[in-house]
Amino acid sequence: MDRLEAMALFVRVAERGSFAAAAEQLGVARSVVTRQIAALEKHLGVKLMARSTRRLTLTTAGAAYLEQCRVILNLVEAAETDVAAHHLTPRGHLRLGLPLVFGLKRLSPLLLEFSQRYPAISLDMDYTDRQLNLIEEGFDLSIRITDRLEPGDIARKLGSCRVHTVASPDYLARHGRPNHPAELRHHECLAYTGDASNTTWWFQVEGRLQPVYVHSRFSANNGEALIDAAAAGLGIALQPDFIAESALTVGTVEAILEAFAPPALGIYALLPSNRYLPYRVRVLIDFLAERLRTADPGAG
Repeated sequence: MDRLEAMALFVRVAERGSFAAAAEQLGVARSVVTRQIAALEKHLGVKLMARSTRRLTLTTAGAAYLEQCRVILNLVEAAETDVAAHHLTPRGHLRLGLPLVFGLKRLSPLLLEFSQRYPAISLDMDYTDRQLNLIEEGFDLSIRITDRLEPGDIARKLGSCRVHTVASPDYLARHGRPNHPAELRHHECLAYTGDASNTTWWFQVEGRLQPVYVHSRFSANNGEALIDAAAAGLGIALQPDFIAESALTVGTVEAILEAFAPPALGIYALLPSNRYLPYRVRVLIDFLAERLRTADPGAG
């Protein structure tokens, strides 16, 4: 095994968190991966990984070596891409962080299509709503749906999604239909706890964003749970279209305050800040941007 192959194997083991997971991904025996990492450590004269029966962790030297390996491998890929850009076949491995509901509902079908179109690219998808550290966790990119990016985020906007305020017909019959966002103060609202500002909802009033402080006795970190609660008549929910659309279609909830709809949320591809953008990542971003624009002509 040459030096670059050894580096690539080490990065894969570190990112997967175990020899067995890396071996399964490569289609080789675990003993092969263990032996090759041991040979690399012998060549370097340092321990890169601390093994136990339950987990694998990087030593201080291993963490430093991992970062340098990523830089070197990205530079190699950049050089090859620049030389062969006009006839290069996208290939390699992509580790993706995808938001749970949007990932399953909107992105999974697109990624199946992408995988069929580019069979030389392997995909590893992590569905989670937690905020990821792309560099430390070894992600090539993550998808985030938000109304604001954090300082220092490196991102490309792929599209947008609309936000709806919804309630069940039964709830509105019992508690009345609010005609202005300010009236939400007198209603039960269903808060999304994945947002630090879950008790403050924003609406467009007379061309300006206006905060409304809402009361909630039922909250969750999952939008589908909140839509189910709204359909059951527990209160008013504020959710993006990809979560609310099914309930709106069947009529278990209906849209309210549409004249004051909050600004659309942006759909972003977030990228690690420490590396050259591999060709396979660029191909995926372009593919998703095209498909998401096609799915929602009003996005942008």
